[in-house]
Amino acid sequence: MTEKHHDHPRRIELKLHDISQLFNSMDPSPFHEKDLDADAEEFIVSWAQEYPLDAPLALRIHLAQWPAADPRDLVRQSIHHYFDYRANLTQLEFGRLMDQGRKSMVIGLAFLAACFLAIELLLPLGDGTWARFLREGLLIAGWVAMWRPMQTYLYDWWPLRRRQRIFAKLSKMPVDVIHKE
Repeated sequence: MTEKHHDHPRRIELKLHDISQLFNSMDPSPFHEKDLDADAEEFIVSWAQEYPLDAPLALRIHLAQWPAADPRDLVRQSIHHYFDYRANLTQLEFGRLMDQGRKSMVIGLAFLAACFLAIELLLPLGDGTWARFLREGLLIAGWVAMWRPMQTYLYDWWPLRRRQRIFAKLSKMPVDVIHKE
């Protein structure tokens, strides 16, 4: 029996000296559209990956230095905006991967068909060593050409989908900012 994780959110705790540590200082965007600091993002995402995909999450940020203006709404909006942006980018990356997979599949199938055609039409049906060598070589080359599209469709898309789901979940999680005393 699988355990459902809908009772209470799994809390991610982030302790910062001040609010500037949360954001990428090199990003010239307005504050609510800034990129998160790479270390802060990695910390949040790595904790989110530790929990089951269906477990709700909540982020609590502890600030040692409380700014003059209340940062709660701004931080919440910034974090939601950032992870929504990352989810959309990952969705685009998934689309590009599937497009590349389709193109690779067409190329691989065409090459495989050409190899089979060459085996049937160009090589004598004899059992000589060189004829067998060429037939086997063409057969192997044709199937090797299918390796990449098969890898794309069987394995490469899983991590992207999982990351996109994590980013989407992070873009909607409750965010609480408190003064660490």
